[in-house]
Amino acid sequence: MFLFLFLGTLLSAHNDNFVFAVLKYDGGGDWYNGLTGVRHLLLYTQQNTDLKVNLKEKVVSLLDDDLFLYPFLYINGHGNITLNLEEQDRLKMYLENGGFLFCNDDYGLDKFLRRELKKIFPDKELKEVPFSNPIYHSYFDFDEGLPKIHKHEGGPPKGYGLFIDNKLVLYYDYDADIADGWEEQWVHHDPWKIRESALKMGVNILYYALLY
Repeated sequence: MFLFLFLGTLLSAHNDNFVFAVLKYDGGGDWYNGLTGVRHLLLYTQQNTDLKVNLKEKVVSLLDDDLFLYPFLYINGHGNITLNLEEQDRLKMYLENGGFLFCNDDYGLDKFLRRELKKIFPDKELKEVPFSNPIYHSYFDFDEGLPKIHKHEGGPPKGYGLFIDNKLVLYYDYDADIADGWEEQWVHHDPWKIRESALKMGVNILYYALLY
């Protein structure tokens, strides 16, 4: 039921434009970090694909009445995230009924995110998403998986996922930080090739969330 609500309301309420929903959470983590990068991703998407997008993000909380209007949620940050029982139930319902969550570890989010997800899905584990998954091929092809943007832990980039009925409903990039690559060059001094790969991967995530 909620899947139809997501898609139908999205089309009617937002004039066919995709709305990028940023999740505001408690715990002290900087959920608001990188919003300019989000806007750059949306502009890049508008200029380089046929996806109609709103160029301004929407900040939402898990207990908002309009949560189920948005088929895509985004979590970003460096630190702690805490979800109360009601928020855990809402996120579980959201993911089980057609919603998609993209989590970007901006370095420091990992242990807190994993802790909260374990509360919501105690019988599930984050699994590395195979390179053959459509999220790596939904618009651009990433035959070697997630691009590496920033060093952080210094290991290879990891794209983890949570699957429900064999469908990827949550995608989590670790030790990659593609959201930093959405920023302008002067912010992190990344060359265009690096930033372009981050933007293209961002496009893939949006397309996957809407079309798969």
